[in-house]
Amino acid sequence: MPEKKHDLKTWPEYFAEIANGNKTFELRKNDRNFEPGDVLVLQEWNPESKDYTGREITKKVGYLLQGEFGLPDDICVISLLPVK
Repeated sequence: MPEKKHDLKTWPEYFAEIANGNKTFELRKNDRNFEPGDVLVLQEWNPESKDYTGREITKKVGYLLQGEFGLPDDICVISLLPVK
């Protein structure tokens, strides 16, 4: 099955932590049926101006955790891998 691409709004403080390598996961509502191997285009979104900044980072979905450890069924934790 071909990988899917997901464009996702990412608030500046989280975008910065992903960009500097400190944040290697995403906690998201799984309303897009994320799967390992999918491509995430994380687009920096400014909630104050309600506009994109133009910066983006592309990552690949690694491990996907859902429905365990008390997570609601519609919430998932996604490991972010580099895109090769």
